[in-house]
Amino acid sequence: MGRSGGLSVTLLAAALALGGCGNSTHVVVDSGVPDAGTPDGGTPDAGTPDSGMPDAGSPDAGTPDAGMPDSGMPDGGTPQAVVDCDPLVPEICGFPFPSDAYTIEDETSPTGLRVRFGPGLMRGSSAAAWDKSDGFSTGNALMTYFDGGAGFGETPVGAVGHIDDGLGADSAIVVIEADTGDRVPYYADFDPLGKPTHQSLLLIRPIVRLKDATRYIVGVRGVRDAGGALVPASPAFAALRDGTPFTDDPSVDARRPRYDDIFGKLSAAGMPRASLQMAWDFTTASDENNWTWLVHMRDDALSRVGPSGPAYTIGEVNDNTNGTTDDDWNPDTIAFRINGTMTVPLYMTGAGPNSDLVFGPDGLPMVNPAQPTAEVPFEVLIPKSALDAPGGLIEYGHGLFGSRSQIENGNFRTFINKNDYVFFGVDLWGMAESDTAAVGFILGTGNLGRISTMFDRLHQGFVNELLVMRMMKTGFANDPTYGKYIDPSRAYYYGISQGGIQGAVFMALSTDIERGVLEVMGQPYSLLVFRSKDFDPFLEILHTAFPDPRVDHLAVGLVQMLWDRVEPNGYSQHIVRDPLPGTEAKEALLRAALGDHQVNNIGAHIIARTMQLPHVDTGIAPHDIFGLTTVTAPLAESAYLEYGFGLPIDPPCTAPQRLCEDPHDKVRKLPSALDDLQTFLSTGMVTNSCPMGICDFPEMSGCGPSDTDDAERMMCTDPVLPWGP
Repeated sequence: MGRSGGLSVTLLAAALALGGCGNSTHVVVDSGVPDAGTPDGGTPDAGTPDSGMPDAGSPDAGTPDAGMPDSGMPDGGTPQAVVDCDPLVPEICGFPFPSDAYTIEDETSPTGLRVRFGPGLMRGSSAAAWDKSDGFSTGNALMTYFDGGAGFGETPVGAVGHIDDGLGADSAIVVIEADTGDRVPYYADFDPLGKPTHQSLLLIRPIVRLKDATRYIVGVRGVRDAGGALVPASPAFAALRDGTPFTDDPSVDARRPRYDDIFGKLSAAGMPRASLQMAWDFTTASDENNWTWLVHMRDDALSRVGPSGPAYTIGEVNDNTNGTTDDDWNPDTIAFRINGTMTVPLYMTGAGPNSDLVFGPDGLPMVNPAQPTAEVPFEVLIPKSALDAPGGLIEYGHGLFGSRSQIENGNFRTFINKNDYVFFGVDLWGMAESDTAAVGFILGTGNLGRISTMFDRLHQGFVNELLVMRMMKTGFANDPTYGKYIDPSRAYYYGISQGGIQGAVFMALSTDIERGVLEVMGQPYSLLVFRSKDFDPFLEILHTAFPDPRVDHLAVGLVQMLWDRVEPNGYSQHIVRDPLPGTEAKEALLRAALGDHQVNNIGAHIIARTMQLPHVDTGIAPHDIFGLTTVTAPLAESAYLEYGFGLPIDPPCTAPQRLCEDPHDKVRKLPSALDDLQTFLSTGMVTNSCPMGICDFPEMSGCGPSDTDDAERMMCTDPVLPWGP
């Protein structure tokens, strides 16, 4: 996703600023969601538990605590979930996850539920940011823990590259829709990051986006230890399964009727009750849970800036039209580099990191009455070709925690000059370079409640992206100096890496473009995080706060629920069909690099399945992708393509590809890919200009003999630990 080296330095510096991170006592502040009796986003809350490091009476990273809350039955009139720490997994609080045991009934929500997490699961952090959720993410990994669990022996189970093995009647794991009994395709593995300390979670990853507002049931059997013996079920689960007494926690008896339903549905799916070692259910959040805030903010912001778009001020301009400038930036392809600021409605408590969304009495984000606007920097490149004919518009989405200045890349300058496009962008607030230190600091404290500020700021960031496109099509296109170089009738989006991922949100929301290209993209982030080398520094810092890989996975699972409101998992299904309210469907071209070290191909396949795209055959064997229809180019519809660079297959375990040269940046540099990019943007036609129609370039692999010898062992059996040995 780009700039991982500089990112590591910035994140580690932020962590060091904590003076020891997880070993300190940290004050928990509110999530930023206004709530009666809750401090605002930034006020320390005296008497609130700390970040969740071991503390008397608080859960540690993995050891049961006799002083932990019990079943979480109603206390003091406040609605409570069935449990805080579920006795089904007594070794560590928070599993299985996600689970309807962490919900309350709420007849006002679309799902009839509301999520409620207790202090044990949250490791003492505020759960206020999750209280708005009416269910769990449609993109979460399904996680549980078996003490000593190491594998499934000869029992079939879904695996990367062998999804069908998990769909048979004899599969070790079944994930079904509760109402229909339909099976969900998945792959499963025991987390390699936990192997050195014998703390491996069982990770079950659906390879499709789950349905919104739907109850699912998970059943697991056949789990064996390293010696091949079946692992016993926990006492609480055994009591539910066998109908035997369990007096240690009242939540077990309270759930017996529900579990009779669970066992009955699993039995109908081919999993007899007596064979089960674990089972649970969960309900996904509603579709509206994800996009309501941003759609409201978009509509409100566009109405406020009016038909001329946001006001803007031009600052520094590099004028290369005479062939020379008074500075060092004078590429022969660019006529003008323009830096300026635009004035946007501000929906945050402040314009910088660590700010929170401001909510009105209707529960929707509102403009901050004390600071109603903010100044957002933008950058525009006008190519020399636009001096002869006005250029179409392309908004660029930058890489991981990057900046708008990435539009200055030499490949982009050549492309826009050759094809006559005006190229521009803003920083994506929330995941921009300016946010790096703040995110690193929050991760280092282990204060999960404050990570909501990142996602709140992403809401504002997408508003800024939408408004800069409106500005370029309206006010800037009529600028007395530079408007003559712009053709506002041609407006597109192009995003790479993070810009390809988060571009799905922009495309689902935009009312100003007709098509766009998402490159080296994927979803959801909870999958991408653990399969990307770029997130090593994030996981390293998180691990300082929670030195247990099981809690690291739980933290990312919790975060995914908030991320859905500002990442493709909440939006990609609305790009080419079923558009969001007030939005038209778009044409989209998605392109991936096989063996990508930064955005893995499993995530790319999930977003392609979610969007129901055809897979264009690019001559790479095997040609078929589970759940996608393979077609040949040319075709006049949205589509997904892959480019090969001779790398080994992606790891079958939850780990990044680290072998050979990273192909992440190579698609954008291929002449044939650039030709196909231009064809799609200008006509909407998907073409394949690779030599002989084969987009496979093994000579670019950079592989050595050690990179392909026993690759699975290198990546899975002896994985690289982000936090070191």
